[in-house]
Amino acid sequence: MKIKNLIITILLIVLAVVWILPLYWMIVMAITPNDLLKLNSTALWPQGFTLQNFFGVLKIGLTVRWFLNSIIVTVLGTALTLILQAMAAFAFAKMRFKGRQLLFSLTLAGLMVPKEAMFIPLFLMFAQINGHNSYAALYLPRVAIPMGVFIMAQFFKGIPDSVTEAAQIDGATPLRTFFNIIMPMSIPALTSVGIFTYILTWNDFLWPLVSATRKEMFTITTGLASLQGNFAQATELGSLMARGVIAGLPLFILFLIFQRHLIRGISMSSGGKY
Repeated sequence: MKIKNLIITILLIVLAVVWILPLYWMIVMAITPNDLLKLNSTALWPQGFTLQNFFGVLKIGLTVRWFLNSIIVTVLGTALTLILQAMAAFAFAKMRFKGRQLLFSLTLAGLMVPKEAMFIPLFLMFAQINGHNSYAALYLPRVAIPMGVFIMAQFFKGIPDSVTEAAQIDGATPLRTFFNIIMPMSIPALTSVGIFTYILTWNDFLWPLVSATRKEMFTITTGLASLQGNFAQATELGSLMARGVIAGLPLFILFLIFQRHLIRGISMSSGGKY
């Protein structure tokens, strides 16, 4: 048994190193002067130290505005997504109505539709209401994520029916039961869905590229990608890696803070059955 545990531990360490190595290499190049990277870009240890790569990225274009746009879009989109998906999941898991199974199946069927296939209808829909180049156009298409409904529904299914029945006996309406009883009990699942939604929204590139045509409405992903048109910014490895660090740092910090809730939420969302 000890040998088996040792082998598993070694394998996990190897996988962790394989996963971390590209991130570490990116950080090393981001803090290394560009003139040294032109001579050798394969070193796994900093050949020098500089923060000019980061300052250079912040000074070029509208990076600070793009960063703020991403924060606004991601926070608003995540909050709205959590509320709507949790309400839908509560209805599927705890309320009995005609066609519930069919609606739930149709919701999950949305997982099979590539998001790229919806770009043209979404683009035309927002174009008809002159909604492009706005925050709403950037976060509303991500509000309906079937996976979030599935995870929340599985979690709610694990809550005993006696909890909601006791609330009904006390005269609580479904909305009051949902917000005052179910939601406080669902922090782990809400955290998991929130983190997934936050990551997907922050990393989204194609839809902001299609919807936002004005530079001041770019998100951090499309904004930093637009700097590729600058020859110096496209050829200097230090600047390229600094952009990657700046764009990925909020996600890394978020995961470190909420990793326990994320793992707990996923593990607790796997017990319900339909």
